Amino acid sequence: MKRLLLPSLMAALMAVVAVAHANEPAKAAYKGDAAKGQAIGSSICAACHNPDGNSTVAANPKLAGQSADYLYKQMTNFKSIDGKQPERVNAIMNGMIAPFNDEQLRDLAAYFAAQTQKGEIAKNRDTIALGQKIFRSGNMAKGLPACAGCHGPTGAGIPAQYPRIGGQFAEYIELQLKSFQSETRANDPNKMMRMVAIKMTDVEIKAVSDYIAGLR
Repeated sequence: MKRLLLPSLMAALMAVVAVAHANEPAKAAYKGDAAKGQAIGSSICAACHNPDGNSTVAANPKLAGQSADYLYKQMTNFKSIDGKQPERVNAIMNGMIAPFNDEQLRDLAAYFAAQTQKGEIAKNRDTIALGQKIFRSGNMAKGLPACAGCHGPTGAGIPAQYPRIGGQFAEYIELQLKSFQSETRANDPNKMMRMVAIKMTDVEIKAVSDYIAGLR
C-alpha cells in the first residue's frame, strides 16, 4: 500500500511546487544603472561620442537622449555571439563593445538615454521643402511611407520601437539610409528600413536627412 501511495504523493508535491512557482511574480528585466553607465560612458565612449553623448563629429552619432532600448539593441548587435559575425559590422564599434557584459551595456544605454541631446540644424534651404514632404507624407506614388509615421512628427521616435532621429547629424542619417539601401547594414527588424531606403533616390535621402537634422 505504501509503495502505491508514494508515487501519488510525489506527483502531488511536484504539482504544488509548480503552482507555487507559477504564482511568483516575474522578475523584472534589468533596466540599467545610469550612474554605473556614466563611469564607462564618460571615459571610454567619450573619445568619439563626448562624455554626455553629444558627439561633435558627424561620423560619430549623437547618443544623448536616444531610447535606452534602441541603444542596448545596437550595442548587442555590434557584439559577436559564439564567435559568429555580429549583426551590425563596424570595425571600431565591434572592438569597443566586445569587452562589455550585458549588464554594462544596459548601464551605458540608461546613462546616454538620460542625457539631453544638443540638436543640429537643417543647412540646405533648397531642399527643405522636399525633405519635409518625404518626412511628413512620404511618396505614395512609389509606396514610400512617411518617416513621421514611425519616428513621430518631431523625430523623437517611440521608445522600444523606433529610434530618435530628430537632431541627429544629417551626414550620419544619410550614411545609414544608404547602408540600409545597399544592405551593408541589415539589423533592422523585418527589413523595415531596407524596404524604405530602397525606394529612395540619392536626392531624396540627402534632402530628408538634412530636414531631420533640424527637427526638435
